[in-house]
Amino acid sequence: MNLIIRLFVTAIVAYLLTKILPGVKFEGFSSAIIFALVLGVLNIFVKPILSLFGLPLTVITLGFFALVINAAIIMIADYFIDSMVVDGFWWAFIFSILLSIVTSLANSMFSDGE
Repeated sequence: MNLIIRLFVTAIVAYLLTKILPGVKFEGFSSAIIFALVLGVLNIFVKPILSLFGLPLTVITLGFFALVINAAIIMIADYFIDSMVVDGFWWAFIFSILLSIVTSLANSMFSDGE
């Protein structure tokens, strides 16, 4: 149940962020739900591989390169989802930072202390 709530929170936050950021667009809320599912799958399978290969750069940049990896994950999700449009790397970068911050805050509000 916690997973479903987290996916739904991610979808809501992503959808609301597209209303603020002109460089990221969804065709509708159903696209945001698909995005949350694809993002979850990419975070499970692709992000660890990118993080492993990017570990030296992440260490050298004191963690900044992890933000670049997050933006790359957003760009990969955009590639797989036809109903999502990201206008470039910098929009993906800004979107990934805001998505991470707001989703973390929202999930902490909805967590039941587990």
